[in-house]
Amino acid sequence: MIIEPLSADRDIPAPLLTEVTALFASNREFHALSGDFPDPDAIGTEQVARVLAEELGRPGAEVLLARDEGRLVAIAVTLARHPDPTDPDPWIGLLMVHAAEHGKGYGRALAELVENRFRATGAMALKLAVLDDNPGALAFWTALGHEVIDRRPDHALGRPCAVLRKVLRTPRQAARIAVVDPEGAVFLFRYDNAEVGVHWALPGGGLEPGEGPREGALRELAEETGWTDLEPGPLLCTWEHDFMHAVPVRQHEHVYVTCGPRREPAGPHLAAAHAADGILTWRWWSRRELAAEPEPVWPPDLARLLDEWQR
Repeated sequence: MIIEPLSADRDIPAPLLTEVTALFASNREFHALSGDFPDPDAIGTEQVARVLAEELGRPGAEVLLARDEGRLVAIAVTLARHPDPTDPDPWIGLLMVHAAEHGKGYGRALAELVENRFRATGAMALKLAVLDDNPGALAFWTALGHEVIDRRPDHALGRPCAVLRKVLRTPRQAARIAVVDPEGAVFLFRYDNAEVGVHWALPGGGLEPGEGPREGALRELAEETGWTDLEPGPLLCTWEHDFMHAVPVRQHEHVYVTCGPRREPAGPHLAAAHAADGILTWRWWSRRELAAEPEPVWPPDLARLLDEWQR
């Protein structure tokens, strides 16, 4: 599926306007709820042309047409900034799939493309509003990770709506190493993160361009501990989590395990590296201590994973 912006600088060609009108008219039930058209059973090209012109006349607005194998399958209307000057987030004003194409994944695909467009501009989050009497749309957007943050009348017509917001996270690849001493204790750092707060995690971090997980895990271990005599052993697990790394990220981690001596980090540049990464302190943990620790431990169930590896 590809998307193409509708130009605001010239009239919409008649064949294209006919296509868009057919898409609008196919969604009679939605228009009966929204009241956007006087008669949802008689939506004409002049009405649709007027609606599109109004949308494109808003500052920062885009009308995006989604095609699959040449067919117009969906449309989205986006707004780079809300009329409320205190609202910093871009908005999705409309996302509609041709009724004949419902259930084929086009809505989800178009929503993802819209997110990527705003993520590329540096946007941190995305908002939209769903009419209170449209539970299907609410279920669709919440399944995509949007959360209800408010309930209020919409800006244009005063219709009761739920306002939803989704943080736009950047995918990030990372790797860590669980270093286990001869007594079975594991080495962890205590971190403080702006989004998730204080937690314990294994040495490691984000991969550099072109770097593999094992290579990255080894580099990060050396940078954070000064230990250069260890090698990543078998893969302990992979997992994903969200946190703040300059921008909101969704991090996918490869976690390896290896044996090593019990010692403290050492090196001339560790203090600066730890300050930059939000590392507060470090500690060797027994399995029993680890399982009972009230603060979050990354990855979850680390004690159980290490027990299974040791067995």
